[in-house]
Amino acid sequence: MHYEVELKFAVTSDTENLASTLLELGAQESGSESQRDTYFTHPQRDFSTTGEALRVRSCGDANIITYKGPLLDDQTKTRQELEIACEQGPEAARRMWTMWRALGFRDIRRVNKVRRSFKLHWEGLEFLVGLDDVEQLGKYVEVESLAGENNWQQVRASAFLLAERLGLKQSERRSYLEMLLEKDPPSS
Repeated sequence: MHYEVELKFAVTSDTENLASTLLELGAQESGSESQRDTYFTHPQRDFSTTGEALRVRSCGDANIITYKGPLLDDQTKTRQELEIACEQGPEAARRMWTMWRALGFRDIRRVNKVRRSFKLHWEGLEFLVGLDDVEQLGKYVEVESLAGENNWQQVRASAFLLAERLGLKQSERRSYLEMLLEKDPPSS
């Protein structure tokens, strides 16, 4: 089983200092991209209660279905993550959404962001650091890495050390979806 270990931090200052620090640490910048995440509710399971998430991420022509399982701890956003790349293009995404709606799933919210990504080898692990500009929420930094069942706690400890080295404090456990829903709840 694969887990994603993730820490998220709100950023109130310019992210160029963070980018410079990442480059000084040996990170490789892999560019910026616009991501549109459409989240769905399950017809018989309340994801807001179980802590799960199901989304389709569209980024350029790519479409990726992602399932995120319940959180494993109360400090990070560590959880099982499964991703499946699907047929490319906006029409393929629309057909997926149409199929899911026909099965009883309902799209609850879209999260739009621009992510500037950096890959960093830190403490023997591969990390992705995303500098996110999230529509309606502002700027955030995500520090994440993949882990297995036997080492997710070690990866979590390394993620906290990297965040500390980057000067990031007070991690945010809510997802962008949760923050947007709190800010602007859907009408019934």
